[in-house]
Amino acid sequence: MGKAEKTMSLCLTSGKLLLRYGAETYRVEETMYRMAKAAGMHNVNTFVTLTGIFLSFRTDNEDDFLQMIRVRERYQDLSKVTAVNQVSREFTHSILSIEEAAEKLREIKKAPMNYPVWLINLASGIGGAAFSYLIGGSFIDIIPAFIGGLITTLTLVLYQKFLNVKFFAEFLAAATGVLAAVGLETGGLVQNMDQVVIGTLIPLVPGVPLTNSVRDLMSGDLMAGVARGAEAAVTSLSIAAGTVVSLSVLYF
Repeated sequence: MGKAEKTMSLCLTSGKLLLRYGAETYRVEETMYRMAKAAGMHNVNTFVTLTGIFLSFRTDNEDDFLQMIRVRERYQDLSKVTAVNQVSREFTHSILSIEEAAEKLREIKKAPMNYPVWLINLASGIGGAAFSYLIGGSFIDIIPAFIGGLITTLTLVLYQKFLNVKFFAEFLAAATGVLAAVGLETGGLVQNMDQVVIGTLIPLVPGVPLTNSVRDLMSGDLMAGVARGAEAAVTSLSIAAGTVVSLSVLYF
């Protein structure tokens, strides 16, 4: 494999990892551009959408290279985004060779999440409980909101293992969380039902996609910004639909 092919593979791998784990579109494009320029490529052009990455450049021998890859899965792990950014900085400053940078990217790809799943679930429950208190102001309902948020996160992970449709998994997780909140109310553990339901659903709110959508729109990446906004909107609709369906079945 020649230098151009190695550079293409390195840049696309960096871009794919960044986009997959929650980086903004402009960050992905700029990272690939800088890495390709640092490798000695000319006429570098990058174009990134929410599901695909395009990269083209010209070598010293006037050979043109163009490649596109698909990104089908997206997660939220900003620690990996930070790690890829560090690799790109070290590569552009000639601290790492192409081979060394590629090896570091493989390690980042294989690395597990920085936090164990149980801690993430626990943090989701605590976040839901804290937010419910900010909304309702009732200390008594913090515990039911914590339980509801924890159940919502656990069921979301479970549904995503068996379903290929992300939004349907979020719909079912929202419905399950609200059913759990209603069950707690039936058991006499809830005073303010609205507060508990809000705390239960907070772990599902698409905060990172919504923030990235605004940042992409502000940076001029209109296509990616609208796509991320649409993703956040569909997620919000899934949460609302799951809530409405579960409450309608129980109360009407």
